[in-house]
Amino acid sequence: MVIVEYGDFECPYCARAAAVLHELVDSSDGQVRQVFRHFPVFDIHPYALTAALAAEVAGAHGRFWEMHDLLFTNQDKLADKYLMAFARSLGIETDLVVGDPAQPYGDAVEADYAGGAELRVQGTPTIFIDGVRYRGRLELGPLRTAVARTGSGRSADDRDDSRRRRVPWARR
Repeated sequence: MVIVEYGDFECPYCARAAAVLHELVDSSDGQVRQVFRHFPVFDIHPYALTAALAAEVAGAHGRFWEMHDLLFTNQDKLADKYLMAFARSLGIETDLVVGDPAQPYGDAVEADYAGGAELRVQGTPTIFIDGVRYRGRLELGPLRTAVARTGSGRSADDRDDSRRRRVPWARR
């Protein structure tokens, strides 16, 4: 079972969902895998894009989920100086996560955003469970129920086809 989240590191709803999704994955005995896709709502959240780039840089160093968790835990601290401090705490060269060195990772963020737009993602967090858009409350109970009954009634419009897009940031 794969849960795909389109998220924004500056979105308070995504921060709340992050803890719930982490618990869902951790309590699933390996049955649920979470995939994170960037959907920075940059017109509302001025630091969302730079945070997404920093997460991608961390991912290139095998530390995506650690950076993911730091960013959501410290949403009020997403300016460059904080991103550099987070990188340092993860053992990543600080200059890599901001400015020009982070720009090559923009293609990955842009690809996630474009994929979300194609699926008519309009806000964050947007969740898909095995390709089916989840429209319920982002709480552990309702998510567990949805995971248990997902598999029938899929609509082509609500599918996130993870096989045709990159899936590097999966938490098992």
